[in-house]
Amino acid sequence: MTPTDALIDALRPEVRALPAYNAGLSAGHVREQFGVTRIAKLASNENPYGASARVADALAQALADGIAVYPDPACGVLRAALAARLPVDAGQLVIGNGSEDLLSVASHTFLAPGDEVVTVVPSFGLHVICPQSVGAIVTTVPMRDLEFDVDALCAALTPNTRMLLVSNPSNPVGCAMDGAQIKRLLSCVSPGTLVVWDEAYYEYAVATLGYADCLALLAESGLPWLVLRTFSKAYGLAGLRIGYGIASDSRLADLMNRVRTPFNINHLAQCAAVAALSDPEHVAASVAHVTSEREGMRASLLALGYMPARSCANFLFFDAHEDAVALSQRLLREGVIVKPWRETGYANCLRVSIGSRDDNDLFIEALTRLGAAQSRGMQIEIH
Repeated sequence: MTPTDALIDALRPEVRALPAYNAGLSAGHVREQFGVTRIAKLASNENPYGASARVADALAQALADGIAVYPDPACGVLRAALAARLPVDAGQLVIGNGSEDLLSVASHTFLAPGDEVVTVVPSFGLHVICPQSVGAIVTTVPMRDLEFDVDALCAALTPNTRMLLVSNPSNPVGCAMDGAQIKRLLSCVSPGTLVVWDEAYYEYAVATLGYADCLALLAESGLPWLVLRTFSKAYGLAGLRIGYGIASDSRLADLMNRVRTPFNINHLAQCAAVAALSDPEHVAASVAHVTSEREGMRASLLALGYMPARSCANFLFFDAHEDAVALSQRLLREGVIVKPWRETGYANCLRVSIGSRDDNDLFIEALTRLGAAQSRGMQIEIH
């Protein structure tokens, strides 16, 4: 046994058993591996409109001002800008290197080995990985017909549940609970349970008729809670990594601020986020594009015989009627990157982002060609 073998064997079993997060493929990798020139990158739910032009101006000014000094560890300007737009105090806000960073910080702050966590499956992988990394025991509650099963979630909760972790809208499915479902779920939560409500796709969802005011419902519940949002999606800042959490109590935010690294948000990301907040028109245009294109893509998928789940986010999730990894590999050869889902019970499912119209058309055209080719192959085998 080598020294490295001995070191690894001595690690906590929770770390050794962690699954790797499937972060997807880059356009450059696909271009090089498959020799395609036209790429539709539809696996990571990025904004095809990119960031506001104000962000570029803010970044240029930040670079001109110099980047040799440390960023503001408190993110004071950004927290003030967010507090001016939200019904919370700046002290309730905590800023992360993307909302995924805050999932890790929350897990390290509020969980201990053996603590019970309840979440949904299919899920955003880090909803399981982050709690498991600190030794928590995660119970996953399956959806029913690709909708939240609130009764099953309530049944899974116990007085010993330390954290309830829900993405609403669901990632990867796209559906959202209505107000009555949220109230029902929150009524089943014990006072000692922290509700972590992941609203990474909030800006898209809030444009959907009937989307519940989750922040207000959580505030009414009297429970401890943490809402997570991000600048990666509708604001187009995925490459700069910045998100924020809204805590029910400033004391929760203070605890998380002690656990996170002090300079987890670089100066450029802070400046970009403030500039992005100042341009709601850009966000509205991005959301309007997604809403229109999502319905067009849904109709195309239905015409091809697929049944995409209800979505108020910037992606669609559907059963591909075959192994999703195999189909995604064939799509890569067509220059289309999508995300096959790898969780048990969902190996036939794909998540596809809503991109530019050209990228969406390329996806549908490639899926149509592959379906036709597969049908011809089956006919040849039958004959």
